[in-house]
Amino acid sequence: MGGFFGVASRGDCVFDLFYGTDYHSHLGTRRAGMAVFNKGSGFNRAIHNIESSYFRPKFERDLEKMEGNLGIGCISDYEPQPLIVRSHHGTYSITTVGKINNSPELEKLLFRNNHAQFLEMSGGDINPTELTASLINQKDSIVEGIRYAQEMIKGSMTILLMTEKGIYAARDRYGRTPVEIGQKPDSFCVCFESFSFLNLGYNPVHELGPGEIDFITPDGYEILSKPLDRLKICTFLWIYYGFPASTYEGLNVENIRYRCGAALAKRDRDRGISPDIVAGVPDSGVAHAIGYSNESGIPYGRPFVKYTATWPRSFMPTHQSRRNLIAKMKLIPARELIRGKKLLLIDDSIVRGTQLRETTEYLFNNGASEVHIRPACPPLVFGCKYLNFSRSNSEMELITRGVIEKLEGSADPGPEVLERYTDPDSSEYAAMLEEIRTRLKFTSLHYHRLDDMIEAVGLKPCDLCTYCWNGKE
Repeated sequence: MGGFFGVASRGDCVFDLFYGTDYHSHLGTRRAGMAVFNKGSGFNRAIHNIESSYFRPKFERDLEKMEGNLGIGCISDYEPQPLIVRSHHGTYSITTVGKINNSPELEKLLFRNNHAQFLEMSGGDINPTELTASLINQKDSIVEGIRYAQEMIKGSMTILLMTEKGIYAARDRYGRTPVEIGQKPDSFCVCFESFSFLNLGYNPVHELGPGEIDFITPDGYEILSKPLDRLKICTFLWIYYGFPASTYEGLNVENIRYRCGAALAKRDRDRGISPDIVAGVPDSGVAHAIGYSNESGIPYGRPFVKYTATWPRSFMPTHQSRRNLIAKMKLIPARELIRGKKLLLIDDSIVRGTQLRETTEYLFNNGASEVHIRPACPPLVFGCKYLNFSRSNSEMELITRGVIEKLEGSADPGPEVLERYTDPDSSEYAAMLEEIRTRLKFTSLHYHRLDDMIEAVGLKPCDLCTYCWNGKE
C-alpha cells in the first residue's frame, strides 16, 4: 500500500511533515522518504529503508538538516520515493500511491515518443513514480500531464507533486484512495489519512473527489480540475488497512467496524452458537469484535495479547515463513481466558489462511474447547487490480482459489463458476466454506456477507470497489 503527507506553510514545515508522514507508517513497510523546498537552498530529500526499523528513528537526523516551507513525505511498500525530477516544467518532487498494471505498454510508448530512459530498481522493475512523472512530462502543463497520466494508467494512481510554488494533489480517477486537506492559521496540509493532522493543530476543510486536482499553497487551496462523476473507493479502507481514527467520505473507520461486527452477530443469532468470549485478532479485528459483543451481549475478551515492543509488523519480512513466525511470536496467551472456553474470533480477512490456522491451533493447544471464526469481510476470490495492499503474487495464493480448484478440478474454472462461489446463498459457496473450515481446523466458519458489509459501510453499492470479493469492476 502506501501513504503520504504534504505541507505548505508560511514558516518552516519540517516538524509537521515529519510527524504527519510518520502517522502513515501503518500503510507501508519497506521505504519512506521526505522532500522539502527552501527558497534559499532549493530541494532537499531523504529516503530510507524501514524494513528493520520504524520511520522516526530513521529520519530523526534528517529532521535536523532539513528546512523549508513546502514539503511532501511518504511511506511506501515497495519503491523509493519521493523523487526529484527536472523537466520542462522545472524541478519538482513527486510521490504516488497506487498500482500500474500496464507498465510495459507505457514504457514502450515513452521510448517511442521521446527516447526516455528509466533507472531500474532492484529486481529489474521501473519505479512507478518515475513512470508517472514521465507521463506527466509529456504535456505542456502539470495539470494536463496529471490528467494524461491518470487516463493512461490502468490501475490506480494518486499523486502529490511539489513545485517551488506549492503542492499539486490529485486523487485517482475513481477515488479508490482518499485525499484530505487540513488547515491551521499559518499552514495547509494534504494527506491520505485524515487523522494524521489532528494532533498537529489542523482542522479538516476539504476532501478531494475522484479525479480532482487541487493546488495547495500556504495561503489556501484551489481546485484546478473538478471531480469526476464516478466513485469507486476501496471498501477495505474501512475493513482492514485504514486507521481507526480516520474518516473517508464522512464515515469513520472505527464506527464502521463496530457496525460490521454487529451485522456478523445478527447473522449468528439463529445458528445456535453460544461462545463464552468474543475476541478480535489484534489489531484490525478488535473493533469488529467489539461491535459483535455489543450487539450479541457476549463478553468481549482478550485471550491473547500482542507484544509489539520489539516485534515489527507480521507482514513486513519478504518471506512468508518469516511473516508467519513473527505473527506467532507476537501473540501471547492469557491461558485463564482460553482454557475450557468456547471462543469466537474475528479477523479482518482470510488471505492464505496460514496465520489464522496457526492461531487456531495455538488456542486449542492452550485449552480452548471451541474456536469459531468470523472474518470481517467476504471470501477473497480475486486479487486486487488497483492497489498494492497484498503481497500475493498470484490469485492462486488465496485459500479460496486453491479450494475452488480442488472442488472444480480446474485452476481456471471460468467467471460463471467463480460467480457461484461468491454467492453466499449457493451450494458452491457452502462447499467452499466447509472445505476451508476443515482445512484450517475451525469449529465453525461464517464470513461477513457482501450485502451486509455494504450496508454497514453506508455508501451506495455503486460507489464502493468490491472487486476482490465479487470480481465486478
